Amino acid sequence: MSIDRSGAVVGSRCVVGSGRAVGVDIGGTKTIAALVDGAGGVIQRAAAATPGPDGPDAILATVCRLVHEVGDGADPVGVGVGSAGVIDHRTGVVRSATSVLRDWAGTPVRERISDATGLPVRVVNDVHAHALGEAWIGAAAGAHSLLMVAVGTGVGASYVGGGEVMFGAHDVAGHLGHIPVAAAAGRPCVCGRVGHLEAVAAGPALAASYSARVRRQVTTVQQLVADAAAGSDIARSVLDEGAQALGAAVGGTVNLLDPQVVVIGGGVVGAGDAWWAPMERALREQLLPATVDVRVCRSRLGADAALAGAASLMLLNGEESR
Repeated sequence: MSIDRSGAVVGSRCVVGSGRAVGVDIGGTKTIAALVDGAGGVIQRAAAATPGPDGPDAILATVCRLVHEVGDGADPVGVGVGSAGVIDHRTGVVRSATSVLRDWAGTPVRERISDATGLPVRVVNDVHAHALGEAWIGAAAGAHSLLMVAVGTGVGASYVGGGEVMFGAHDVAGHLGHIPVAAAAGRPCVCGRVGHLEAVAAGPALAASYSARVRRQVTTVQQLVADAAAGSDIARSVLDEGAQALGAAVGGTVNLLDPQVVVIGGGVVGAGDAWWAPMERALREQLLPATVDVRVCRSRLGADAALAGAASLMLLNGEESR
């Protein structure tokens, strides 16, 4: 395997024997670890609340406890980690992160977990881990390239070609939520900028927009969807606005990267057809003639995608995983 000048990892992936690996998904609210076999099957899993406000020591102690819980006695070949934040995939150090995980930026995740468990460790961003899982055994299995889009608390993406993630020169490739879109004009984004996609399309943005329009506090997308189903024109308008902004941005990204398959996952997809239909329509309205046949589908693996994808870093990456 090699890294080209663009920052993309290139080369084929092959199964490392018939071993097992531990996959870990470090999220803002929950951390999950699973023992995964060479076919991507989850043998055992364990979960705990992520102690984000308590800082890196507490977060990593939780991770290591879960790794031991699922891996002890199984002789895993290593630990693959998908984590919130911008991750230097070469060193396993967190480049930057939001305040949800206090002081997470600068944490040497790979080194700390390896020292504590005695196992080889690789670390990537959590959306990259999701994409690797869907590319391996999920909705894009067998495809040569995949654009994964995750729409939940934020909006993230990952491009996988030939089984390998495009990380970018600064490990920030895939930050779809931070491209400017007209629908978000003037709206503050969590990154500190204004007018980004995440400010109109992410779950909290949808809830906040609806709250402002109906002048009452709405905290979940589920409540927004329920109101839309009950006939609220305002709820439907908010869903449409976010869905169309997301779809148009994804359509433009398809024209840029030309993936064979687009997989869309995350909590907002749970809004169902009221969100999916306008999203896909807006996506396809942006496609060039050469990309009109791109397959667009929902995530097949759900939350397990990140666990399988993280484990695949150790199970399928040959020389780097040994």
